[in-house]
Amino acid sequence: MAKLWDKGYRLESLLEAFTVGDDWRADARLVSADCVASMAHAAMLESIGLLTRRDAEGLKRELGAIIEAADRGQFTIQPSDEDCHTAIENRLTAVLGDAGKKIHTGRSRNDQVLAALRLWTRDFLFAFQESCLSLSGQLLDFAEKHRMVPMAGRTHLQPAMPSSVGLWAAAHAEELIDEMLLASTAFHLADACPLGSAASYGVPLPLNREMVSDLLGFDRVQNNVLYANNSRGRVESIVLSAVEQVCLTLARMAGDLILFSLPEFGWFTLPKELCSGSSIMPQKRNPDGLELVRAKAAVVGADLDAVKAVVRGLPSGYHRDFQLTKEPFFRGCETGLACVRIMDLTVSKLSVNVERLAAGFTPDVFATDRALELVAEGLPFRDAYRQVGANLEALRGRDPVQAIGLRTSTGAPGNLRLDVPREAAAKAASAVRARRERIAGRIRALAGCDVPFFRDPLQDR
Repeated sequence: MAKLWDKGYRLESLLEAFTVGDDWRADARLVSADCVASMAHAAMLESIGLLTRRDAEGLKRELGAIIEAADRGQFTIQPSDEDCHTAIENRLTAVLGDAGKKIHTGRSRNDQVLAALRLWTRDFLFAFQESCLSLSGQLLDFAEKHRMVPMAGRTHLQPAMPSSVGLWAAAHAEELIDEMLLASTAFHLADACPLGSAASYGVPLPLNREMVSDLLGFDRVQNNVLYANNSRGRVESIVLSAVEQVCLTLARMAGDLILFSLPEFGWFTLPKELCSGSSIMPQKRNPDGLELVRAKAAVVGADLDAVKAVVRGLPSGYHRDFQLTKEPFFRGCETGLACVRIMDLTVSKLSVNVERLAAGFTPDVFATDRALELVAEGLPFRDAYRQVGANLEALRGRDPVQAIGLRTSTGAPGNLRLDVPREAAAKAASAVRARRERIAGRIRALAGCDVPFFRDPLQDR
């Protein structure tokens, strides 16, 4: 089958293998997105008289058939195809003849892959934001349930001040909700239609870029055609930056849970179904999921760095270098989402050991509280500081729950104000839902059915 750039000669086999790499495998994710974008492009070409109605209808029908075949695992991309775009066009040409040869009119593989990536990215970000908000909700429920369960706060990993399980859980929930602002910004940047920019410089045809953008449910056309191509890799890096920030939060959570579920602490207990065993030590139950979440946060960061490294310093316009941003982008996104879902599952099954938590309140945890009591009685703080530090044993027997209850300022352990993050999460969820419904409606109107562009590799197993 012909390549899109075919000029009647063959590449050296070594060069072909080198330039194609594994791109054809990565492109399996983009088949449905490329087909739907091609439907919009064909409808636009018909509207400006470059395709007949019969050609446009035939293309839409066969593109729909390719989507169905891909869903069943019956549409394959071969290394000789180079990418999904070639495989799809070759199928269209084989079935429709000249109509298949016309579909590429007015576009380049540059804006074609950009459009498919943007459709995939929007769908991914819906799944990612929904999963993050689910985890934040799980953490807020956990915080509510355990809001007055004492948990010694630590600095430098040493016992510090009275705190609670509720404060710990709500802190991570609020962080995740704030990070949805980054994901929302990334979505906005991805929600711009690049089709019609061609190879960076537009084409001498009356393309209706606004029509294509509307058909695909984009918020707007990405205006400058050179910027559209220059943004490849840049938008992906911004999306991965949002994913990495979430993973940093998850890594800290994982580190806490690994530490606090150690026998020496015993504050939390991980269920056995979330722990694997040792091949040699019969007693072992290992927190492998948490350890891998911690490690995969670094992997996502490396994928982000890989994307930025490829595009750093490239001159304007298209370059084959961009091809190498695909794999780390897909991998980083999918890895980040998997980490969110593992942490959601972990929190849903986590046990809290109240007695062990209370035992962590050694006298020194109450030192600052006592110093501030003396200040309230009129003693200068520095004098109170020294007096308490010299006689910590006098603090033994204090009530941790009472200490939590005295912390009533906004957001403190005794006044978590969980209504604040819940309201923020509800607002974020509403915005995601509205965007998803708007875009799904446009895609459904164009393709005649719902077309998922992002498929979760964990759920598809």
